[in-house]
Amino acid sequence: MAERRGSFGDQPQHLLYESKAGGYTALRKALFDMKPVDLTNEVKTSGLRGRGGAGFATGVKWSFINRDAPGPKYVVVNADESEPGTAKDRYILENSPHMVVEGILIAAYAVGANQAWVYIRGEYDEPSRMLTEAIDEARAKGYIGPQPMGKDYPLDIRLYRGHGAYICGEETALLESLEGKRAQPRSRPPFPAVKGAWGRPTLLNNVETLATVPWIINNGGAAYAKLGTDKSPGTRLLTVSGNVRKPGVYEVEIGQTFRHVIMELAGGPPEGRKVKVFWPGGSSAPVLPESMLDVTTDAEALAAARSMAGSGGVIVMDDTHCVVRAAHRLLKFYAYESCGKCTPCRVGGDWAVRTYERILANQGSQVELDTLQRVSDGLQNGRCLCGLGDSAGWVIDSTLRHFREEYEDHALRHECNVGAVPANA
Repeated sequence: MAERRGSFGDQPQHLLYESKAGGYTALRKALFDMKPVDLTNEVKTSGLRGRGGAGFATGVKWSFINRDAPGPKYVVVNADESEPGTAKDRYILENSPHMVVEGILIAAYAVGANQAWVYIRGEYDEPSRMLTEAIDEARAKGYIGPQPMGKDYPLDIRLYRGHGAYICGEETALLESLEGKRAQPRSRPPFPAVKGAWGRPTLLNNVETLATVPWIINNGGAAYAKLGTDKSPGTRLLTVSGNVRKPGVYEVEIGQTFRHVIMELAGGPPEGRKVKVFWPGGSSAPVLPESMLDVTTDAEALAAARSMAGSGGVIVMDDTHCVVRAAHRLLKFYAYESCGKCTPCRVGGDWAVRTYERILANQGSQVELDTLQRVSDGLQNGRCLCGLGDSAGWVIDSTLRHFREEYEDHALRHECNVGAVPANA
């Protein structure tokens, strides 16, 4: 499949989705030529995995919703793209919002929902405007409403603007916010498929995940499964940023190496510099050093490398930057964004930040290195209700594991041998 690139600065424009790209043919096929269970099975056959971070099998997730249960059911779209280094959902919403709308409608019909909500990042003014226009256009065409395309099955989509909380990327915290409550993750079980929005069965999917569904329905799950790898089929969008010559959003067939993505598609680092470290799946993914550029983009290869595909945000840092300072900045972010519900996350994040501050102020010792490792261990392995604690722990653990000498330079020798020290570090 051809690779596509989009610049962050591209002028957003509507694709002529219906007439030129086969838009809404998949919806018509879903409503009139397929049964809901067939739609779910087609997505299962495709092997499509969620593109929001967890990578759970999409068709299996759809099957968890009891379509025949009495009462309302909901589809909720996670468009709260707040993961540092990630902008691929924004690119989809700005350039082909109808593709997302069609995927939402198909998913709603498949799981027996009549109402869908798109929870969109509050800072996403332009994507929100574009999606609102697309929904209005689809409603005017009769694709959304009491009888979409003449089918006696009401479908509706509404938008909800978030309030800038990173925690809302976690699905149950998103549901709490959608219901007008403080955004904090819920204890599970019950899972959203059983008790989600307003206590009703709810399907939550990411923007990119649902945007992929129309192609699968039109072309068949088996055709999609031929792309990518056996266990991670298909293509996905990667946002490449940081120290590369051509930052942007790229669509690649899963299984390509990060060397291909970073060095070829994104042009590699600036002249005279070398890749030092990269985050393969947004800032939440454990880092990998330059020596692991040949790791492939599939979930299995990344898991073997002790990282993850995450949200597809590939952040590249060259050899002029200090890993310890970068880790400190990320820990400040995670400590600030913690909702405070879980003690390990609430307390551990603050401990980590203060420990980094002592190290960077030349007040560190072996005690601080041991403290960071203990805090990291205390944050990981499901000790928190959501993944924010794990993410903070992975920043510490992975940078310590791959760049131990750099940490020892700061903590034991009180020196930084990498690059210039930023004035506002």
